[in-house]
Amino acid sequence: MILGLPKKTLIIIGVIAAVVVIYAFGQKGQADAQGSPTGCKVSVTADVLNARETAAGNGKVIGKYLRGAEFDAQPVVQNGFRKIADGKWVADGFVTPVPGAKC
Repeated sequence: MILGLPKKTLIIIGVIAAVVVIYAFGQKGQADAQGSPTGCKVSVTADVLNARETAAGNGKVIGKYLRGAEFDAQPVVQNGFRKIADGKWVADGFVTPVPGAKC
């Protein structure tokens, strides 16, 4: 007996743990195959694209993306800016939906 548990109990716990791990990896693979969780994925067409805190050209720059970068986005465009996440916007004219995206 290891850790005070019978061998049969340890085997059952090990099998259950293995099933959980296999299931978790299988779910991750399915999510990746389906693409973006929002259905909208874009690619950067500018050399450098600023991510801003608000949907405005004078909004605080909070990040940058380089040409060819692909990332999940929201199907929301406001004032010429596409919403990437809460408090994160990029100029919509400098991104293009990737093939199959539903933006």
